[in-house]
Amino acid sequence: MGTELGGVNRLYEVMKRLRAPGGCPWDREQTFQTLKPCLLEETYELLEAMDGQDLALHVEELGDVLLQVVFQCAIREEEGFFTLDDVAEALAEKLIRRHPHVFGDAVADSSGQVLRNWEAIKQTEKGKKPDRSAIDGVPATLPALLKAQRTQSKAARVGFDWEDATGATGKIAEELEELKEAVAAGDKQKMSDEMGDLLFSVVNYCRFIDVEAESALEGTNKKFSRRFREVERRLRGQGKSLKECTLAEMDAVWDAVKVEERNGRQG
Repeated sequence: MGTELGGVNRLYEVMKRLRAPGGCPWDREQTFQTLKPCLLEETYELLEAMDGQDLALHVEELGDVLLQVVFQCAIREEEGFFTLDDVAEALAEKLIRRHPHVFGDAVADSSGQVLRNWEAIKQTEKGKKPDRSAIDGVPATLPALLKAQRTQSKAARVGFDWEDATGATGKIAEELEELKEAVAAGDKQKMSDEMGDLLFSVVNYCRFIDVEAESALEGTNKKFSRRFREVERRLRGQGKSLKECTLAEMDAVWDAVKVEERNGRQG
């Protein structure tokens, strides 16, 4: 195997060598089932790298995700089904087919029109079931917030949507009142149902204002954790533990941390 091969082809040849007789025992033992958690873990590591500024880490994590694609293609080639080149070719053809405003005569003046065209083309593609739902294709394993936003987006592409954000905010108010009624009644199942409806409505509003709900909540998770740890650190510096402090004392430190963060961001 020579280094004259292009990067992706060289990678594929390395993978096939690892899987071949006399290759790596661990690589040869892997199956689609054993690779599933690897793909999930590598994807989350890539998402974390995407939030940072470490370019070398970004390259590394992209490579780890690419490895999972190459690994699966190598297994399928061994089975006689398809290769990495087949996957790349199929993807290229799909991109051309679904972008007629770039590679054909269609017109799309906005991202919204592009997505509507994309959805319409999907419905006519060979092999698609005639009874296929417009919201098919959202992975069942997605986190709930992300799944809600993707489902709503797909429904919106076929016109099932509020005209503007006013409808979405009105729905939030409506669902919040219904949740309060369920809480007042002490109906646990109803509370769960209405809380789900409220969260779904908040996600819908996120979509209207072009905010990724999953990313927004994760950002708040990180912000809370950062501030909470700083509160702990400062209280330890005063010789105190959280259990020894009143809520008012903890809130005072929290507010100080929050103000300092905001002033630092403004500066």
